[in-house]
Amino acid sequence: MHSDFDFLPKLPKSDLDDRKFQDLVTECILRIPRYCPEWTNYNPSDPGITLIELFAWLTDQMMMRFNKVPRRNYIAFLEMLGVRLQPPAPAKTTLTFYLSASLPETYTIPAETPVATIRTDTEEAVVFSTDRPCIVAKPSIRNLLTAPITETIPQDLRDRFSGVWTENRDGAWSGPETSIFADAPEEGNCAYFLFDGEQPTDGNVIALNVKGEAATSTGINPDSPPLLWQAWDGTAWQSCLLKSSDDHTKGFSFSDLVQQGGNPLQGADIYLHLPLTWSVHQFGSYRGRWLRCIYQRAYSTQPGYSRSPRIVGLSVRSVGGSVSATQCSVVYNEVLGESNGKPGQTFQLLHPPVLPRTAQEYILVVPAVGLPQVWQEVADFSQSSPDDLHYCIDSQTGLVQFGPLVLTPSYIRQQTYERQRLQGKPMERVDPDSADPLTQPATGTQYGAVPPKCAVIKMVRYRTGGGLRGNVPKGAIRYPKTAVPYVASVINHQPATGGGDAESLEDAAMRVPRLLRTRDRAVTREDFEALTLEAGQGAIARVLCLPASSKDEAGIVRLVLVPNVNTSDSELGLGVHPDRFQLSPALVQRVQAYLDERKLLGVQVRCIAPDYVGVSVQTEVALEPEYQNPLAKQEILDHLQTLLYRFLNPITGGESGRGWEFGRPIYPSDIVTLLQKVPGVRYLGTIQLFELRQQGEIWRRTLPREPIIDPGTKGLLCSWRDSRLRSGHLISIV
Repeated sequence: MHSDFDFLPKLPKSDLDDRKFQDLVTECILRIPRYCPEWTNYNPSDPGITLIELFAWLTDQMMMRFNKVPRRNYIAFLEMLGVRLQPPAPAKTTLTFYLSASLPETYTIPAETPVATIRTDTEEAVVFSTDRPCIVAKPSIRNLLTAPITETIPQDLRDRFSGVWTENRDGAWSGPETSIFADAPEEGNCAYFLFDGEQPTDGNVIALNVKGEAATSTGINPDSPPLLWQAWDGTAWQSCLLKSSDDHTKGFSFSDLVQQGGNPLQGADIYLHLPLTWSVHQFGSYRGRWLRCIYQRAYSTQPGYSRSPRIVGLSVRSVGGSVSATQCSVVYNEVLGESNGKPGQTFQLLHPPVLPRTAQEYILVVPAVGLPQVWQEVADFSQSSPDDLHYCIDSQTGLVQFGPLVLTPSYIRQQTYERQRLQGKPMERVDPDSADPLTQPATGTQYGAVPPKCAVIKMVRYRTGGGLRGNVPKGAIRYPKTAVPYVASVINHQPATGGGDAESLEDAAMRVPRLLRTRDRAVTREDFEALTLEAGQGAIARVLCLPASSKDEAGIVRLVLVPNVNTSDSELGLGVHPDRFQLSPALVQRVQAYLDERKLLGVQVRCIAPDYVGVSVQTEVALEPEYQNPLAKQEILDHLQTLLYRFLNPITGGESGRGWEFGRPIYPSDIVTLLQKVPGVRYLGTIQLFELRQQGEIWRRTLPREPIIDPGTKGLLCSWRDSRLRSGHLISIV
């Protein structure tokens, strides 16, 4: 039988001892002064050097054989199990396209529009492609409704348009002054804007133009209006005001317009980013797409409305649209080659790694005579019959494999006899009762069909990309790779998440024991953690399965997920902000869908994020006398800050460098141990640890605590430098 099964996945083999001939010669020469100090001539013509080279050559031959076992045997075992290295996972985000002007008709930005980050001298641009068409429609308002209280399902609705306001031909509404809230406003008052459900306005960026009464004080702070804008996505109300500066009416006060000499009757815009799924729904007797504005103060000291704002006109237009995007580039109609008509053919895609294939991504075999054939991808050929049009693709290497022919020993024996006959050698004695080997038919098993000879093999479409570098921060994706008509700019308002590097051979060796132990079934806590990492495909850095805290949680599995983000900022002394560790809905959905097929019936899986705790360190460092110069002080200061950011990193921090332990407190002694290892540090002053907690959109520093994070919680430490904080790592050199 064949010793090499070319239809099995090929994994890279690492050497147990990677020393070569020259390394051995150099090592022996360096030992001469220790064992034979009298030998001083190391010239290559010296007989002793010749002996060293001879024994180095013999040792090199031994190590070449040694490197073939046992690690390589273990890898061969993984190959026979069909284990393949997992390809890199692509990052995902939402791209927002802004139009250069409002268009009179519905405009569609095609799917797979490529947009990239900036390209630098050291890094290539990261390309993202939109997942579906972005439709910028023509929204229209049907009703303005008000309610005295805020409810998930509104009940008591009052129509402000009926019999009072009129709709113009351009879709704008106008009429006498009407109140947005009650005449004596109370928190919870709500105004609902009902949009036409026929227009596909999902994900649109709309400009809600509001015309108000002559400027009169409403009692609020225009720079911090007590309003909350939300849109109904079919299951919940989602916030849709990206930032407070997008409300040019300043909470319906029109203060900026008046200060600039304008008239509120001219109107001001409120820019709202609608959810990607803006469902048509019916509340009461009204049906359409729902947008609402809630009178709600963020904190008790925020001034509220002394009187309700009044408006006299209302219109809306779309100024852009948002769409989901994946870190990838799309390749179309790549010709792989021609078939030679033999089993087990392989072809190479030009742009590996390859992302998981969709229904539109497949191989087309075009015979020399006949109609093109659509072939189907399978994970392996174990269930493929000789007539099945099947093929396999190694996602990481891009190798395409067609069905092999596995031969039986009788075929090999027949070929041996045939060679002996052709070479004229005497035949070995054969048992007269046995059949003639030359008369026995050659047998074998064909797994999967063989493409016809001279047929053209074509990959209709595939996507390439992925990797940890795709987890770019918000605002980084700005540059379209192709011209998009009527689009003025594009940006990602949320960071890209979910990207992960390809699996290494060491990771695969650690994954297989977990795979054999779980048997692809989630029963124990360890099973859920192992399968969650596998479901993440590199997008999850760490996972913790929490034990049930009470009988009420029986049958509920809570998984704490830490997404895999790019932590290279820690090496630059910038840290990693907790906002970058947000769990994307796509990642949570992927994990839950993967576990649903493997968990016990009735078990509920909930994916949650850990409680991130910011840390600020303040201390004084005294240096050795020889380091008392400005350049050395600055270099040591930068090195100390980088060490702190690296040590307090949720993914690569901690003493082991594998991430900060869940719930582990931090003590000043940890900082002392870390910083005293730096050359030039003589002693440290008092170590002060400040805890950073989020209050609204701002992270504020609390009083010094010891320790930070109570033991037994699911908290994780995080440290970063933020221009909004008057803190950070404050280290002074004395």
